[in-house]
Amino acid sequence: MLSISKLNQYYGGSHILRDISFDAMPGKVTVILGRNGVGKTTLLKCLMGLVPAASGTVTFMDADITRATTPRRARAGLGYVPQGRDIFPRLTVYENLLMGMASQPGNEKIPERIFELFPVLSDMLKRKGGDLSGGQQQQLAIGRALAMKPRLLILDEPTEGIQPSIIKDIERAIRLLSAEGDMAILLVEQYYDFARSLADEYLVMERGEMVHRGKGADMDLDGVRDILSV
Repeated sequence: MLSISKLNQYYGGSHILRDISFDAMPGKVTVILGRNGVGKTTLLKCLMGLVPAASGTVTFMDADITRATTPRRARAGLGYVPQGRDIFPRLTVYENLLMGMASQPGNEKIPERIFELFPVLSDMLKRKGGDLSGGQQQQLAIGRALAMKPRLLILDEPTEGIQPSIIKDIERAIRLLSAEGDMAILLVEQYYDFARSLADEYLVMERGEMVHRGKGADMDLDGVRDILSV
């Protein structure tokens, strides 16, 4: 569904992304791990067109979107949940979810699937986003991305600053979405146990490069936790 080939990106004189290549397949969770500052968030911004790629290609559903605008990528089916959530704090939960449907034609209803995955959102539709807890805001951010019915869901550290009970809810939701088989999920994460529990494929970034990759089931055997702690 998503294919990245030899992607490079620079900030000033710094080479941030170095020949990044990988695929994300439907029905699979592809996890990218790495310490702070290795280029994970920059990579996701390149995939969404928020930061231009210096070279390389990004192909989505057999279409080259390397130079496509961010709105075009959203309409094509890329859903993005940024680090820090970035919900609209003065809008209600309902209005935030409607914003996620901006790329959809017509006045469709908010998909019921969102409330099945995150029942708390149904109970708080009239509350302002800024009044929600951090974990509830994260569920809202994921729900907003799902409202556009993406074919690829990109999640940037969804467990950051979230209480354990809601981490479990998010893990369950990602697992259910993956099991449906028609969506690819790209997850950037630092919480090793969360990543290991969900990963079908894993990649480890260091200094802008993919230095290790393999099957999610082999992460412990491959010593990925030790690699990340060095």
